[in-house]
Amino acid sequence: MGRAYQNRKESMAKTSDAKAKVYSKYGREIYVCAKAGGVEPEGNLALRGLIDRAKKDQVPTHVIEKAIDKAKGGGGEDFATARYEGFGPGSCMVMIECLTDNPNRTFGDVRQCFTKTKCKIGTQGSVSHMFDHSAILAFKGDDEEAALEALMMADVDVSDIENEDGIITVFAPNTDYFKAKSALIETFGEIDFEVDEIQFLPQTTTPISGDDVAMFEKFLDMLNDVDDVQNVYHNAEL
Repeated sequence: MGRAYQNRKESMAKTSDAKAKVYSKYGREIYVCAKAGGVEPEGNLALRGLIDRAKKDQVPTHVIEKAIDKAKGGGGEDFATARYEGFGPGSCMVMIECLTDNPNRTFGDVRQCFTKTKCKIGTQGSVSHMFDHSAILAFKGDDEEAALEALMMADVDVSDIENEDGIITVFAPNTDYFKAKSALIETFGEIDFEVDEIQFLPQTTTPISGDDVAMFEKFLDMLNDVDDVQNVYHNAEL
């Protein structure tokens, strides 16, 4: 089927300033995840996956450790999740996930990104019904049947499973993330996941071309410059 999924950090760092922003976003996400589910990766599968992703994206160890130490302290900021959605250039659909300690500020910053690129921010539910909130787990292997059997035995509602170029990719509802990951680890042992994420996957794509492409890239760059923005999902086909 070849379902497309996106890199969580839509535009990865090419300059020291951009790298600092990526590190900051990971640090905040690790802090929130550790504070909510426990600071030990062995007992917090979401934290474990997040740390693995951070390392693959070359986030320094001291950034990761600082975020976990901050969560251990029990104090610190109170971040809340915020989600915004709307229509980007060429009428593509966009969903934006944020972690914020000031929702009014974050909404203003995100709305400005829409306004300055002639995009339209929508109300809650305006485009989210066109995305599937999915757990995605990909790892090296060739025994797709064993993976599917393990998932079914764990009562995971598998949306799709692929085996391409020696990589098995599992798609499941986001609510089955922990069950799916635990079942795969129990069956295959310690796994170095190529992908270990929860994302919004578009059900359809919207081709964009011409001036819309440049405006779309500007839109993404502006969103990634907003400190509170963690993830950007879209259905644009460039």
